[in-house]
Amino acid sequence: MKSQSALVIGAGIVGLAIARALAVRGHRVTVLERYERAVGASVRNFGMVWPIGVSNGAAYERALRSRAIWQELIAEAGLWHDPCGSLHMAYAQDEWEVLEQYEAANRGLRPCRLLDRDSALAQSPALVGEGLRGALFNRDEMIVDPREALRVLPDFLHRRYGVEFHWRTPVTAVEAGRAHSGTRRFEADQVFVCSGPEFEQLYPQVYAAAPLTRCKLQMMRLAPQPDGFRLGAALCGGLSLVHYAGFQQAADVAPLRARYQAEFGDLIELGIHVMAAQNGRGEITIGDSHAYAHTHDPFDEQAINGKVLDYLARFARLPDPRVIQTWHGIYPKLTDGSSEFVAEPAPGVTIVNAIGGGGLGMTLSFGLAEEIVDGRYGAVRRAA
Repeated sequence: MKSQSALVIGAGIVGLAIARALAVRGHRVTVLERYERAVGASVRNFGMVWPIGVSNGAAYERALRSRAIWQELIAEAGLWHDPCGSLHMAYAQDEWEVLEQYEAANRGLRPCRLLDRDSALAQSPALVGEGLRGALFNRDEMIVDPREALRVLPDFLHRRYGVEFHWRTPVTAVEAGRAHSGTRRFEADQVFVCSGPEFEQLYPQVYAAAPLTRCKLQMMRLAPQPDGFRLGAALCGGLSLVHYAGFQQAADVAPLRARYQAEFGDLIELGIHVMAAQNGRGEITIGDSHAYAHTHDPFDEQAINGKVLDYLARFARLPDPRVIQTWHGIYPKLTDGSSEFVAEPAPGVTIVNAIGGGGLGMTLSFGLAEEIVDGRYGAVRRAA
């Protein structure tokens, strides 16, 4: 990319990833954010950097590149993190068979290994031992604190690379080489629109023609666990085995999905699969559900949270299970199976949105940003 200046619209994880990729290459970067700080899906998630959730090939390479960038930022900005890996439990034979298939398919490709019951229990003190068949451990996964990261990274990018941030600056129009916020005008060689779920406000005609909807998910945070109790890894119940593309690529999950449909039809209908991740303060984030529509009710359903907690109890027991926070997040979702939405609606203007297709923005954004800024990304949608 030959440009020497750039505007980035949106200070969520996608906007920060684009801003960083530009800044480290010497571009003068200005970020425009409508709120006083990031308050959207980028701070309403587990904080999981989650390579196990993506398929082998380009997506996995992108996830590993993102992870490497996270590690650089962690070291330079002093962010908390836990390179704890992920643990996927089997309490039934069909779950164990999926884990066996996954391990066999990824032997030599990913740092995963099967654990027998005793080894799994040694990996995490939270696991329910009754009925546990075994588990799969994968070393790639890492936990960051999204609320801390999205608060600290803007200041770091400003201090380290001179990136300018303009908060409370809603962008009302974009054209080649400039963005408008009311009567204010910002100019640059390139403009990147990273507006997350508020995607129709800029270039609505582009989004109207795109296979996009919105996903609402409900999540909870549990109290800090006493006496230094740690999960040992990010924990995933069996329902996650039929949720992520990484498992679907490596194993025949259809029989397991059919069994879950019969046994947990209410959870499948609500898009529930249950994971747990612990932050540096000992709090445990759990979730989540998935509902798809262009417009969602602003209200959370306690019944959904109750189902998540009930399923969590099937594989994890915690010293302090008190819920201290509940919330929902909304993120863009592509309905055609694509992994991201990248478009050029005008010369010098690039839209970057809907990363990962399944809430994988923390996992993929930094790697995707590198590809786009380097000109290596080859699937840009051209506006008619």
